[in-house]
Amino acid sequence: MDHIQGQADPEEQSGGAAGLPPALPAKAGHVPAPAPVGPARVVTLTAGEFTLTVNPVDGSEIEPLRPGTRPGRPAKRDAAARTARAAAARPPVLPGPPVPARPLLEREEERERLVRLLGRGRSVRLTGPSGSGRTALLDAVAAQCAGLAPDGVVRLSGHGHQQPAELLQALYATVYEASDQRPDRIELLARVRDIGAIVLLDDLEMGGPALDELLHATPECAYLLAATPETRSPSDDSHIEEVFLGGLGKADCLELLETRLGRPLTDLETAWASDLRFASEGLPLRFVQAAALLRQRDELNHTAEDDDEEEPGVFDERPRDAVEVPLPTLAEGAAPAELLASRVSESARAALRIACALGGELPHHAHLPALVGDTHADSAVSELLDCGLLTPVGTRYRLAAGVARQLEEVGYGDTAAEEARTAARHYAWWTGHSSVTPERVAAEADAVLCALSGADVVAAVLLARTAAPAFAASRHWEAWERVLRSGAEAARKAGEVAEQAYFHHELGVLALCEGRLDRARAELETSIGLRGALADKRGTVAGRRALALVVDREAAEVAASPPLRLEAPALPRLRRPRPCPRPRLPPRPAFPARPSPRPWQPLLPPWPRLPRCPPPSRRP
Repeated sequence: MDHIQGQADPEEQSGGAAGLPPALPAKAGHVPAPAPVGPARVVTLTAGEFTLTVNPVDGSEIEPLRPGTRPGRPAKRDAAARTARAAAARPPVLPGPPVPARPLLEREEERERLVRLLGRGRSVRLTGPSGSGRTALLDAVAAQCAGLAPDGVVRLSGHGHQQPAELLQALYATVYEASDQRPDRIELLARVRDIGAIVLLDDLEMGGPALDELLHATPECAYLLAATPETRSPSDDSHIEEVFLGGLGKADCLELLETRLGRPLTDLETAWASDLRFASEGLPLRFVQAAALLRQRDELNHTAEDDDEEEPGVFDERPRDAVEVPLPTLAEGAAPAELLASRVSESARAALRIACALGGELPHHAHLPALVGDTHADSAVSELLDCGLLTPVGTRYRLAAGVARQLEEVGYGDTAAEEARTAARHYAWWTGHSSVTPERVAAEADAVLCALSGADVVAAVLLARTAAPAFAASRHWEAWERVLRSGAEAARKAGEVAEQAYFHHELGVLALCEGRLDRARAELETSIGLRGALADKRGTVAGRRALALVVDREAAEVAASPPLRLEAPALPRLRRPRPCPRPRLPPRPAFPARPSPRPWQPLLPPWPRLPRCPPPSRRP
C-alpha cells in the first residue's frame, strides 16, 4: 500500500514490507547498493517556455518549446477532485489502534469569529504558542468553510518556507489540474490571481514583505495564517486581522485530562492538574502529555496488582510488597518527554533517536522497520502520537514543541551522526528505486534533506545523486536546489569530480528555467570545464547545448531592451551674437626716442652732483 498517498498499489498485495520495494534490507545496518536507475525515472516537464527532460545519467536536457506544443490554459479541479486531493494531503493512517482525536474545548468563540471574518473575505493571523491547539482549530474552521469560496478550502503548510514562490506553486498545483507543468513567474502570477479560495496556512514562518507579496499575488483569496509569536509580524499595510490563541481554563483542562484518561480524576490528581495548569499556562499539549503520564502510571500499578494476585513459584525471588508508582512531579509534568520516552517500547525509543538525528523530522512509518531493524516498528508512530510526543505537519509527523531539546539533554542525540548516516544510505537506496514515484519522494522531502545535512560526504553524495532527479520530476524545485547545492559541496569535499560536474550542470539548468541567466552561465561553464577535464563527451555536449540556450536568451534580452545611450542629445544651432564694438581710446602722446645706451652705460641717468658746502668755521 502506498501509505504516503493513502492508495493501494497492485504490486504491494504480492509482498513487500510496509509499502516499500520488495528488496527491503532485513537489518538497519545493512543497506544494499542503490538500484540502477532505469528509463522509468526519465520525466518530461513543461517549465515556462522550455521543455525539461530530467535525465539522471548525463544531466537534464532543456530546449525551447516547439511551435504548436505550448499547453493551453489548465482547468480548475472540481469539488470531487478537491475532496480527493484534500484526503490525500492528510497525515497517513497509522497501523495499530486508532488514536483518539483531541477535543476542541473553549474555542467556540474563536472559531465563530474566524469563520465570520473569512466569510467576509478578510485575512486573519492566528497567533498562539506551540502546543496551543492551532492545528485543531484550523481543522474545525475548514469543516465550516467548505462552501464559502468557489475554489473551496486549500490546506498548505508553511513549515520551512521563507519565500512565497513555493507556496504559490503549491497553491497552483492544488487548484489547477497541471501534473506535468510548472509555470514561470509571469504565468504563475496570472493563474493564481484568478483563484478564489480560503487558504489555511499552518506553521507560517515568514512575514513582512514576503507575506505582503503572497497576499498581493492572490487578491481573491482569504487567508487564515497560523503562526507562533516568534514569527515576524506582517506589515502595517497588509490589513490582516489578529486573533491570539491562549491557554485553556481550569475546567477545560480537567475535562481534557479526563477525556484522554478515560476515567474521572481523584482528588490528588485534580490538585496536581491544577498546579500543572498554572505552570503550563493551560496549553492543551501539556495535558495530552499529562494524560499519557497518568495512563502509564495506571498500567504500571495495575500490572503490579496483577502480579501480587499470582502465587510466586519456588525459585521466584520477586518481592511480595509491590511499590506503587507515585504521581509525576510538577517538573516532570512540565517537561515530560524523558519520563514518557522511558515507558514506551524499544522501537518507539529508537524512532525518537532517529527523529532527534533528523532535526525533529520523523520518517514515514513505512521506513521505520528498515531503519530500526524491527518488523513491527511502524506501530511506534501511533504510540508516540498518543503520548503527545509527535505532532502532525502536513502529510507527515515531527517531534512536538520542546520534545527534541528535552530528549537531547538526556542523551538521545549522542548517536545522531550514526543515525543520520543510516538514514541517508536508506533514503539513497529508496529514492533510486524505479518503483518509487517522484511524488512519494517529495512527501519525504524534509526527512531526506535533514538526513543529507547530517550524513558524511560519501553518503551525502550518494543520496543527493539519487534524490535530485526525483525532486525535479515532482516539481518540488526548492528541495531540488537545496539537494544540488549540498551534493555539490559534498562532492567537492569527497573529490568526486564527475558528481560535482553533474550537480553544477543541474544547478545551471534550474537557474535557466527560473530566468537567472548570470547564475546559469556560471554553473554551466563550471560543469563544462569539469567534464572537459574528465573527457566526458556526452556530458560536455549536454552542457554546451544548455549554455547555447543561455547565450540566445541573453541576446534576446539585449535586443528587446537596448542599453541607454549616455551621449548628450543634439541641440539646435543658435546664431552667434555679434561682438560689441570696442571704444576708441585717444592716441598716446609721443615721447622722444632715447638713444640706446652702450653696454657699459647704466640704464638710469647718473645722479646729479650737489654743490659742496664749505666746512664750518672754527672759532678761536
